[in-house]
Amino acid sequence: MARVGLILTPGFADWEYAFIAGTGSPFYGIDVRFFASTPGQFHSQGGLAVTVDSSLQQCLDWKPDVVVVIGGMAWERAEAPDIRDFLHASRSSGASIAGICGGTLALARAGLLDTVPHTSNSADFLQQNAPGYDGRALYRSSPVAVIADRIITAPGPAPVSFTCAVFEGAGLSSELIAQFRSMLAAEHEPCPCADPGPPCPLAG
Repeated sequence: MARVGLILTPGFADWEYAFIAGTGSPFYGIDVRFFASTPGQFHSQGGLAVTVDSSLQQCLDWKPDVVVVIGGMAWERAEAPDIRDFLHASRSSGASIAGICGGTLALARAGLLDTVPHTSNSADFLQQNAPGYDGRALYRSSPVAVIADRIITAPGPAPVSFTCAVFEGAGLSSELIAQFRSMLAAEHEPCPCADPGPPCPLAG
């Protein structure tokens, strides 16, 4: 069974992990677990109280296929957790490393974005919040996740493509990933009753 470790911080972004955790285990047979640099109880950005019992060392010992750093305001602060050693050790053990929104700052601080194409909320976001970041020449202004050399990055508004990239890193088949993407994109397709006339019965 593929393993995906989600790294949370106080104030983590609720929408950025939801598709991974909510569908990975129950629908796709992926073992998804939560870890934190300082285990304990804290709240999400939306106010959800959670208890994360497992440490980063326990994540390393578990040997996940993908390590996912979820975003949140904590990554933009000077006292943000320093997880560079953990990220490098995870990568050395064979894991793909993924970061979304503020989570990309942890990857940038670890030097993981200096040599591969990547994205985030913006190049300036990385430059201003990740001391030592030296990958601006490889930055891609992309509305969807970017995958390069087992490094996955995405801006905050891209949880769907980010989830697809994480699932790809976990070894999910391209057919299942395409099915997942198409299901979540369906609500953005034009209404079949868009012609002028009576009110659309699908409008509710």
